[in-house]
Amino acid sequence: MNTSEQIQNYITSQSEPKSSELETLHQFILQTMPDCKLWFLDGKDENGKVVSNPNIGYGVHMIKYTNGTTKEFYKVGLSANTTGISVYIMGIEDKKFLSETYGQKLGKASVSGYCIKFRTLKYINLDVLHEIIQLVHNQ
Repeated sequence: MNTSEQIQNYITSQSEPKSSELETLHQFILQTMPDCKLWFLDGKDENGKVVSNPNIGYGVHMIKYTNGTTKEFYKVGLSANTTGISVYIMGIEDKKFLSETYGQKLGKASVSGYCIKFRTLKYINLDVLHEIIQLVHNQ
């Protein structure tokens, strides 16, 4: 199964309305980041143990570790969680930037250093989310 098929299976495996909202966000991110690399992480480690929620990734960001090694990862991530949806914004150095710059404008969401978590799309200002995704896409 290729990455696009894994993504569609993941989205359709969610109950409604989460499935429809994930599909809407998936298309929204693809329009904002056309021709980006797609990722699908099933949430399992190398031993098959579940360590996180499955997530969809978009784009390429290089993670630099303190020992000097690097790892390719996605710039934007999308995942269902128990209470709603999470959007991950990777590669922002300042861990207060998202919450301080966009927290009040984004809508009813929990914003951490790299994660935007919300219950449903109707609580989110999509123009602001677009601005955030555009920012990291152009880095």
